[in-house]
Amino acid sequence: MTTPIMRRVTGLRAAAILTLTTSLLATPLWAEPSHGIAMYGDPALAADFTSLPYVNADAPKGGALITGEGGSFDSLNPFITKGSAPWQLRFMMAESLMYRNWDEPFTEYGLLASAVETGPNREWVEFTLRPEAAFSDGSPLSVADVIFSHELLGTVGSGRYRSFYDAVASVEQTGENKVKFTFNTDNRELALLAGLRPILSKAQWEGKEEAFSESGFDNIPLTSAPYVIDDFKAGSYVSLKRNPDYWGRDLPVMQGLDNFDEIRWEFFADSSLVIEAFKAGELNSHREFNAQTWEQQYDYPAVTNGAVIKDEIAHQRPSGMTGFVFNTRKPQLADWRVRQALINLFNFEYINEVKNGSKQPRITSYFSNSPLAMSDGPAQGRVLDLLTPYRDDLLPGALEGYALPASDGSQSNRSNLRAALKLFEEAGYTVENGVMTGADGAPFTFEILLKSGDGENGSIIDLYVEQLAQAGITPKVTTVDPAQYEERLAAFDFGLTDIRRGLSLSPGTEQMQYWGSAAADSEGSRNLMGAKSPAIDGLIDTLVSAQSNEDFVAATKALDRVLTTGRYAIPIYQWNVSWIAHDSALHYPDTVPIYGDWIMWQTETWWSEK
Repeated sequence: MTTPIMRRVTGLRAAAILTLTTSLLATPLWAEPSHGIAMYGDPALAADFTSLPYVNADAPKGGALITGEGGSFDSLNPFITKGSAPWQLRFMMAESLMYRNWDEPFTEYGLLASAVETGPNREWVEFTLRPEAAFSDGSPLSVADVIFSHELLGTVGSGRYRSFYDAVASVEQTGENKVKFTFNTDNRELALLAGLRPILSKAQWEGKEEAFSESGFDNIPLTSAPYVIDDFKAGSYVSLKRNPDYWGRDLPVMQGLDNFDEIRWEFFADSSLVIEAFKAGELNSHREFNAQTWEQQYDYPAVTNGAVIKDEIAHQRPSGMTGFVFNTRKPQLADWRVRQALINLFNFEYINEVKNGSKQPRITSYFSNSPLAMSDGPAQGRVLDLLTPYRDDLLPGALEGYALPASDGSQSNRSNLRAALKLFEEAGYTVENGVMTGADGAPFTFEILLKSGDGENGSIIDLYVEQLAQAGITPKVTTVDPAQYEERLAAFDFGLTDIRRGLSLSPGTEQMQYWGSAAADSEGSRNLMGAKSPAIDGLIDTLVSAQSNEDFVAATKALDRVLTTGRYAIPIYQWNVSWIAHDSALHYPDTVPIYGDWIMWQTETWWSEK
């Protein structure tokens, strides 16, 4: 029921998804510099736009946004592999040449750059840098900083930056304020990715590349962003203040953004304490991820008297993959039949009832909840055409159709248990004296790795372990602190662990980082499952080089089939709405972008009346 203190935002434009497909139809020729660049078609906003469509351009400045996070951190450099930095810093600490509009599938407008130009096939891209761009210490930001940043991040930065830099044949200054990237790969998305890489200070890091890759709390990166780190306590909190001398405050793309004087993140070793801190007034906004908790634990006086508002924010982006990922590098998890058996033993319907009162639907594929999701039943049409060359590489279900196993919701899960035991038998395992045993006589087991303070995933795994016991399987469950967790992920030192991969309406090169073969053995890569599939690689290539709407959508649907039938992960819930409880003094614009409550939407577009 909708009440004055509980609003459900569903006013997303009905044509938003249609915009995705229709905007893919046109392929422009970029003969002259432009104010923006789209993956396909023309940018939706004209060159003379005054603000983004989902902001309040007249939003007041002031106040604070204070939120909580479970876990800890041991670094304030989000651009390197070492350490665990607050995830938000990657998006708040540095600016890029272009700014992404979250009301279009994939379109960018000038930020540090005033104009962008590409070759006819996007084999190169050239940016014109704004002469007024400056770092937070007042020093000018130049083309030299742009070139240096790409080289630094491309050689000693996080894997997401290195993989892009591998596709760059050259980066050079072509004018006083111009920088040109030439690519060695046929991939039209690279021109957009070049515009999104963070720009750091050459003066701060030149000749100190090793110090950069090792930096944690010392030598915090200098950037040009609207916010700077003001105060922090290791593992406890980070406070950022809005820079009153921010160079780009008058740009059209920045109108209505970055309205808080302070943004503060409080960290709690136990994630269950975050909601308690919010109820106690230590935080003024809290994002809830559990449907049952949302319904049952937000009926305290501050909610009933209107001091706290409950909002539900709808979106139209893919579900992505949230759940638990198998490390197929481990020999006991390399067989797809074993992974399918372990998926069968994950009694989602029972877990969903215990955790959420069965109120959240399950993720059914990587791109579910979007027009890019695989269709039910056998592959047909263009999707079938794209899959057929990889027929010998595909696992059962990719061509014929596949659905996750469902149970009757009871704890016994008998039908899925029988199916799991049959699959284990086909893979060479049998239950002997109550223990799942291999042909060599050794018990079947694997390690489940969790991060300390992650109570939600910990409680799900507790239920899963009970289900595994019915099949004679006793996994080793290991909980480590956030720093150790990140180190072990980087080294692929786990059997099963949690995964969250957000996917967009315009998937592209990042798919290679997530599940491409080249990333499978690259330490620190995001291919946690260790996928090495010619079909995945080939379909990603087709996706990123697509010249038509038909090929783009079909390649994504085909990729969705291969990923899902690869049995690489155990999916859990979809979050098709965001649940945000917040102080009534906090507000957001009436128009919500098609991506909904997505990366930094609250941080950038909300404001306080205080």
